[in-house]
Amino acid sequence: MKILVTAKRVTDYESKLTLTKDGRIDYDAVDFKMNPFCEIAVEEAIRIAEDADNPQVVVVAVGSDDATKELRTALAMGADRAILVEADEEHLDSDAVARILAALVKKESPDLVILGKQAVDGDNNQVGQLLAEYLGWPQATFAYKVQVDGNNMTVQREVDGGVETVEVSLPAVLTTDLRLNEPRYASLPGIMKAKKKPLDTLDPSDLGVDITPKVQTVSLALPPKRAAGRLVKSVDELVAALATEAKVL
Repeated sequence: MKILVTAKRVTDYESKLTLTKDGRIDYDAVDFKMNPFCEIAVEEAIRIAEDADNPQVVVVAVGSDDATKELRTALAMGADRAILVEADEEHLDSDAVARILAALVKKESPDLVILGKQAVDGDNNQVGQLLAEYLGWPQATFAYKVQVDGNNMTVQREVDGGVETVEVSLPAVLTTDLRLNEPRYASLPGIMKAKKKPLDTLDPSDLGVDITPKVQTVSLALPPKRAAGRLVKSVDELVAALATEAKVL
């Protein structure tokens, strides 16, 4: 069982974002961490590998050299080796990342690819689905519970009406939801071992992938400050304010 799993570097959701004078995110003022959904994906990959024959977990990040930190974190959790595809994060869109991962899959030939269902910075929820389409593989998204039995995988996935159970054959693409597992903390021995585990760096051109974005960000703006609330004296006044001022009725 060979598993390819992603570990995207994202801005810490607890950091307060600010914009520079030219309308870009001031990355000097924020902290970074592994995407929480990717942490769940790495944990699930390790759990599946623990019950598999001849397992290998390969963790992948697409982005700047700074993403090495997130890769080392995944290695310390228990992944076997890492690959960094170095690219300018500001000019990457979901399609480019999916094509990079598709090229890596053809190079690595994994039995399973696991991704977080979305990244908490862009919230696009597109890469897993695009990857499955490019590979022509079955996919199971928003995984709530996963069971692998030989070449078959049964997945309970979260949907609006509750939980849906699907069965797919391997190789396949899996995306993880929030309640799938609780990611482990990296132990001190794991951190020490991670320093010696292989980490390869590639360029998109090494994979034959053109990362010219199909989606361009035109501008960024902070949301307007919320106006202070006010008290009303009656239900009629409230209804009138909602209709004429807030325009929600």
